Amino acid sequence: MIGYGEVGRILAADMQARGIHDLIVWDRLFASVESAPSRAAAVTPHLHAATGAAEALRERTHVISAVTAGESLAVAREIASLIEPDTIVFDLNSVSPRTKRAAAAVIDAAGGRYVEAAVMSPIGPKRIESPMLIGGPHAAAFLTDAHAMGFRGVRVCDGIVGRASAAKMCRSVMIKGIESLLVESLLTARRYRVEDIVLESLHDLFPHEDWERLAAYMVSRSLQHGGRRAEEMREAAGAVAEAGLAPWMSEACVRRQQWAAAHATAGGRAALVQILDTLLAAIPDVGVENA
Repeated sequence: MIGYGEVGRILAADMQARGIHDLIVWDRLFASVESAPSRAAAVTPHLHAATGAAEALRERTHVISAVTAGESLAVAREIASLIEPDTIVFDLNSVSPRTKRAAAAVIDAAGGRYVEAAVMSPIGPKRIESPMLIGGPHAAAFLTDAHAMGFRGVRVCDGIVGRASAAKMCRSVMIKGIESLLVESLLTARRYRVEDIVLESLHDLFPHEDWERLAAYMVSRSLQHGGRRAEEMREAAGAVAEAGLAPWMSEACVRRQQWAAAHATAGGRAALVQILDTLLAAIPDVGVENA
């Protein structure tokens, strides 16, 4: 497994729990003992953390790529330079169809068998059994292996590389866009002291049992993972542009997610109002009359 961030850690733990012990993980941040991947690897029993990509990929039959969107293609090239022929490369990264096709081309040129994947929900609730679309000419043959490893939510989308990721990118435009809109809307509403009215009006339009709790969750996720989401939304903007549309909304989402990443510490607050007030404390007051 290449990448030992949130997704990689969850998948590795679940695979080990299912009796898969011949698993090697590598993350470029292992080079720093203070990094989150290094600290997590150090306290995980029976985990084989490689000293480099070459060790991780030597004589492997399956490779799982679970890195950030910005690293996806570079990692595919590194994998291609090290794998044995017929190695299956299962690419979980949230990138545009064009980036997936580029990754597939370098893996195929090296004699590997590329399978694209698109994770279609947050990874936390269902973990390794999260719904995933897989695609490419090797996807159907890989399905049995995927289920054996614990990827029970996997289903084949298409034999053409790029269509599964297109579905994921379109979903990201919506989900990350809603997160960004909530951050902007509710910060503004809190400045004017009308956040309760706004949340109530959202319930009228989009019924949900607890909009305040949902908003706190989505805003805090944006703060916690804003950097990674910004990278993904750059890929989503690329997917929109590839379809011939100007990605105005997606590009704006990149900026808001980047802003959220710079204020990540506010995400540690429990209640929505606490999160909003912590964020507002870092923004200059422009003279809004607080009721």
